Amino acid sequence: MTDAKTQIDEIVKANDVVLYMKGTKEMPQCGFSSRVAGVLNFMGVDYTDVNVLADEGIRQGIKDYSDWPTIPQLYVKGEFVGGCDIITEMTLSGELDTLFEENGVAYNKEAADKIREANA
Repeated sequence: MTDAKTQIDEIVKANDVVLYMKGTKEMPQCGFSSRVAGVLNFMGVDYTDVNVLADEGIRQGIKDYSDWPTIPQLYVKGEFVGGCDIITEMTLSGELDTLFEENGVAYNKEAADKIREANA
């Protein structure tokens, strides 16, 4: 597990935004991963996606790394943010916008507002 933990740590620290997910941002392979990737894609966030289905060590390793039992998992500037429900809530409340702004992560504010309008 040390190799997976080291690999995860390097990816999380080397990229501003990382999504550990089932599938890829172009082709998510579960509804929860699809929802988070869809939000990030729609908001125009530049992020690194890691397909946990491609490597069992990473799939289990990311759960151990964050001490969080589910996938997807979003990291911003090396910090674990949360999974699907948390990201959904943060998107709808505007907290995700604030997190991106505070960390210098570019995103499309109009797109974020459209998500909120569609879910009002």
